[in-house]
Amino acid sequence: MSSLQPVRGTHDHLPEDARRHRDVVDVTRATVALYGYQEMSTPIFEFSEVFKRTLGDTSDIVTKEMYTFEDRGGEQVTLRPEATAAVARAFISGGMQQHLPLKFFVHGPMFRYERPQKGRLRQFHQIDIELLGIAEPMGDVEIVAAGAHVLEALGVRDKTTLELNTLGDTESRDAYRAALVAYFEKHLDKLSQDSRERLTRNPLRILDSKDEGDRVVVKEAPLFADHLTPAAGDYFAKVREGLDRIGVAYELNPRLVRGLDYYCHTAFEFTTTELGAQGAVIAGGRYDGLIKLMGGPPTPGIGWAGGIERLALLADKALATPRPVALVPIGEAAEATAETLAAELRHAGIAVDLGFRGNLKRRMKDANKAKARVAVLLGEDELARGAATLRDLDTGEQSEVALTALKDALAPYR
Repeated sequence: MSSLQPVRGTHDHLPEDARRHRDVVDVTRATVALYGYQEMSTPIFEFSEVFKRTLGDTSDIVTKEMYTFEDRGGEQVTLRPEATAAVARAFISGGMQQHLPLKFFVHGPMFRYERPQKGRLRQFHQIDIELLGIAEPMGDVEIVAAGAHVLEALGVRDKTTLELNTLGDTESRDAYRAALVAYFEKHLDKLSQDSRERLTRNPLRILDSKDEGDRVVVKEAPLFADHLTPAAGDYFAKVREGLDRIGVAYELNPRLVRGLDYYCHTAFEFTTTELGAQGAVIAGGRYDGLIKLMGGPPTPGIGWAGGIERLALLADKALATPRPVALVPIGEAAEATAETLAAELRHAGIAVDLGFRGNLKRRMKDANKAKARVAVLLGEDELARGAATLRDLDTGEQSEVALTALKDALAPYR
């Protein structure tokens, strides 16, 4: 059994990892609740059509990365590679149109078969918010602001840069697509085979290519901003004005795109240079055409998703381990008293580490291993006086406190 290992690209969440993971989720939940986003969840697997229709039959996710299989009933199902399509499916199948606008917060595991890297796994976890039913620029501003607020709450906003672009409206996109095709056709011999195939299906995806030859060609490609209709330009101006008004700093990135046709207007990413090649920690955009594409009523939408593993890595110091109070009893009588005290203190909201065995030296070693903030020493002399000795494990300072006042004395360590 010792040779058994987790599947490549998966990761056990042992207590420290699990706590940091939970902290990211809890901070996000509390922060987006300030904006009215309510928690919901979707199944971990869906009918494959949910993702094939939304992500595109020719996308890398569908052709190379999805975990798709036939279940025992003969249905083609897929472990969800992202949350937005699943939320859109829930909106349609749940008949929620009459309840618009809707604000959802989702978190959980996603699955993609790709080369594991730092902060990127085959089973990874995301936080995700979606705003459905709002077509105005104020919706874009709120979504972006909520992302910035989450990063602030995690203590990492200063480690990230908000990159912002517009994908315009349908007319803008059609004009830009034509300009891209005309440009890339002049440089076919310099494009990779993948990009040549994308040219007829989805030329915008060439802009995302990681091939070095493609990247050289892309540097001189037309810019989306030069093909915006007046209405699309005005929409983007209002988004920028809103972000300026509330003090959310950003940088314009004219090369930031989303390759699928249901995306429009605002596209954005919060990126960092502290996680190696995996720079984006939160990414999102407006997807007004998605729900109609899936067979639902035309419904505007915008949202973002963030990688929990990446955010936990970035917020490593901010998500510090909570430090308990260590009860250190010496002798059977003290152990009995310590059991009673531990129960009282825990019910008062104070985390307590209670050693099960050993002399004073062993128990103090265990207290340090638990990273306790303070130790409560209970020996025969202290019990005879109805007191305990409090030792600050950071400074070494000691003081004696009556057992009846112990709960109040430990309140600052709650």
